Amino acid sequence: MTRRPRIDHVTSTVELLRAAGCVFAEEEAELLIAAAGDDEGRLAGLVARRVEGEPLEHVVGWAEFCGLRVEVGAGAFVPRRRSEFLAEEAVGLARPGAVVLDLCCGVGALGAAVASQVPGGVELHAADIDPAALVYARRNVAPYGGAVWEGDLYAALPAELRGRVDVLVVNAPYVPTGEIALMPAEARVHEPLVSLDGGEDGLDVHRRVAAQALRWLAPGGHLLIETSTRQAPLTASALTAGGLAVRAATSE
Repeated sequence: MTRRPRIDHVTSTVELLRAAGCVFAEEEAELLIAAAGDDEGRLAGLVARRVEGEPLEHVVGWAEFCGLRVEVGAGAFVPRRRSEFLAEEAVGLARPGAVVLDLCCGVGALGAAVASQVPGGVELHAADIDPAALVYARRNVAPYGGAVWEGDLYAALPAELRGRVDVLVVNAPYVPTGEIALMPAEARVHEPLVSLDGGEDGLDVHRRVAAQALRWLAPGGHLLIETSTRQAPLTASALTAGGLAVRAATSE
C-alpha cells in the first residue's frame, strides 16, 4: 500500500478550513496536522472541531504567549496576544525573587510569562474562580514552582501573602454585559462567561480588585491591570479610589 503524500493532507485540510471561513487556513492546517501526528482519524476529528467553530487553541491544546506554549483546552479562556504587553510591563517591574501574583489568572499565562523572563525567578502565585481553567494553570506555572489558588479574587489567597505581593498582575474581565453578544462566536460560545463579563460598564471586577489591592501589596508594590482605551479613565478612577497612584501605559 502506498501512503498518500503529506501534501494531500495539507491541501484537503486547507480547503475545509477555507470553506469554514478560517482566514489563516494554511497556518491553521499546519498546526492541526502537527497536533494529529500520523493519525488520520485524529486529524479528521480535529479539523471537524475547528470547522464547527471551536477555537484553534482549544483544538490543538495550546496557545502561544510571550514565546511560551501555554496549555489550554475546552471551556478555558484563551490568552490574548495583546496581553503580552501587560506581561512585558510586569517583567520590567519584577526583581529577582519578587512575589508575583497573577490574579484572575485563567490558565496562568501571565504569571508563567513573567516568571520565565525574570532572571533568577520569582515567587509565583496564581488565583482564579474557575476550576476548569485552574487545571491548565497548574500545569503552566509548575515549571516555575508556582502555587495555584481557587476562589473569588483575594478570598482565594492564603493570609501569608497579605502585604507581600511585589507585582500584582491582573487581566480581569472587562467586557460590558451588553456587549457580550457582539463578541466573536469563538469567545462567547466556547469561553466561560465569568472570564468575559465585567458587568454593566465592564469594570465591576476592576473596582473590586482596586478596592483591596493595598492590603495585599508590599510597600512599593505595583498593580498592573489590562483595560481598554475607552474604559481607562474609569479604571484609573477605581485605582485612585483604592489609594493607588496611577500611570497609564499604552501599546498599539
